[in-house]
Amino acid sequence: MKNLNRIKAVLAEKNRTGKWLAEQLEVNTATVSKWCSNTCQPNLYTLNDIAKLLDVDVKDLINSEK
Repeated sequence: MKNLNRIKAVLAEKNRTGKWLAEQLEVNTATVSKWCSNTCQPNLYTLNDIAKLLDVDVKDLINSEK
């Protein structure tokens, strides 16, 4: 599977952990781990929430290949 999101990279840039993100979103840490490894993807509502928590644009969380 292609890397569709940059959640792991943005977390690192913002000095945040997957555990922190899981706590903020009230989801299991395993769920965040799957997002970070691109095993599965968050829905658009959750992606928007992640962007707000990390103070980035949603576009910054998505890999774009032209």
